[in-house]
Amino acid sequence: MGVLVVGTVTLDTVETPSKRVEDVLGGSGVYAAVAASFFGNIVQLVGVVGADFPHAYTDFLQTRGIDLQGLERVKDGKSFRWGGRYAEDFNVRDTLFTELNVIEDFQPILPETYKDTPYLFLANNSPVLQLSIIEQATNPKLIVCDTMDFWINEQREALEALLARVDVLILNDSEARLLTGDANLVRAAEAILRYGPERVIVKKGEHGAISITESSYFNAPAYPLAQVTDPTGAGDSFAGGMMGYLASVGGTSEAAIRSAMVYGAVVASFNIEDFSVNRQKRVALAEISARYQELQEAARF
Repeated sequence: MGVLVVGTVTLDTVETPSKRVEDVLGGSGVYAAVAASFFGNIVQLVGVVGADFPHAYTDFLQTRGIDLQGLERVKDGKSFRWGGRYAEDFNVRDTLFTELNVIEDFQPILPETYKDTPYLFLANNSPVLQLSIIEQATNPKLIVCDTMDFWINEQREALEALLARVDVLILNDSEARLLTGDANLVRAAEAILRYGPERVIVKKGEHGAISITESSYFNAPAYPLAQVTDPTGAGDSFAGGMMGYLASVGGTSEAAIRSAMVYGAVVASFNIEDFSVNRQKRVALAEISARYQELQEAARF
């Protein structure tokens, strides 16, 4: 089955204590689409770039089998650029700059061949834009969205309207607390369910992720790594891997989503072993399956 990913496509500058890289391929849509592509699905990417966006990056995405019919290139615009600096503790990150450029006025129109794609992932973006995509989709089997603190603070009303239209919300622990005002993540997730989604998945970084519905609780472990190079995009890779697995099995059941979350954690673990999507270029599905089995064994009791 197919996965439709709507998100940002960016040129990133990333600083870590050991290295700095400039204008590397990034963005929520990119990380999610690449992650979803490991599972043999048709992956469609909707986003926007400027005239300065390297053709080598779009060539790479196409080698992953990602359909770029929905990627608009603005001939007289500049691509969205973001810069971040990580501390020795990779959980601490400072934003150096954000240049919205072409994304500021982007109003995506889905190609006809995208509208009936069954698995829809709305990567971190304006909830107004995310709602516009839902209005254009004709046959979604599962709608999953991500959000962040900026949208919670600046577009709260639109975000609440969005939550009434999605099946699953993915956000991190600090965002769950911000959205609900509750420091307890279980209570926070239960409060978010009342906005409308059937499931809330809270990402906890190196501590994995939890899934909560009205009748279930699941804790997906993170894959343990001794060395982290760049955690940028790990959350998007988690979500994309999850969506890719679900589409590959055609499932939305509790059992399928639990397996999908573990696969998402595995794909994210490869993401943080190098900058940008460099590690994903060298990953084979057999490696993903091997780490999945390791996590299964580590969590068994």
